[in-house]
Amino acid sequence: MKIAKQFLKKFRYGKEIIVVSGLPRSGTSMLMNMLASGGMEVVSDRVRESDPDNPKGYFEDERVKDLEKDPDKSWLRAARGRTIKVISHLLKDLPDENYYKVILLRRNLEEIVASQNKMLDRRGEPNPIGDDKAIEAYRNHLINTKVFLRRAPNFEVLELQYTQVIQDPFESARKVNEFLGGLLDVGAMASVVDSALYRNRKEKSQRLSLS
Repeated sequence: MKIAKQFLKKFRYGKEIIVVSGLPRSGTSMLMNMLASGGMEVVSDRVRESDPDNPKGYFEDERVKDLEKDPDKSWLRAARGRTIKVISHLLKDLPDENYYKVILLRRNLEEIVASQNKMLDRRGEPNPIGDDKAIEAYRNHLINTKVFLRRAPNFEVLELQYTQVIQDPFESARKVNEFLGGLLDVGAMASVVDSALYRNRKEKSQRLSLS
């Protein structure tokens, strides 16, 4: 039944677009690096270069930032059969004409906020919102995002926990490979995961993650 549904989606929408998504600082750049290393073509303009916050690169395309306001999103058709990073706040702005396989990264919300705070400090930028308010906003956003993804007929979703990817990169790579059809190099994907970059750890990491 599942294979039949996937066939119908591809027939209707064309080859799927692989979307790596999540909140900022949730491990999306790491997963993009895994997919690229595993043999998947990445949609990236490389405008945003690597830095101390993401020493292995961001794998982003600047056009994604305009999804909410740009009426012409036809450029995304060229991403069919490839992978692109889209922050979770913009998933709802992806055009309905495509078939999306979304890999959604989840991470402890305290860790995300701590990582963002350090990034802002490093850049000398002010923090516009308190930690508690940010965590509550993120929690509500993730709930709404899951509801949207569950209802959208042209989306399929695989959820991964950031900490699980760090702790067992091979098993996480295996799950991603299975979700995407089984043609990627799992060993190469797992080899690029660097646990040393897990720099904002919190105890009881599941407490503030969306279940």
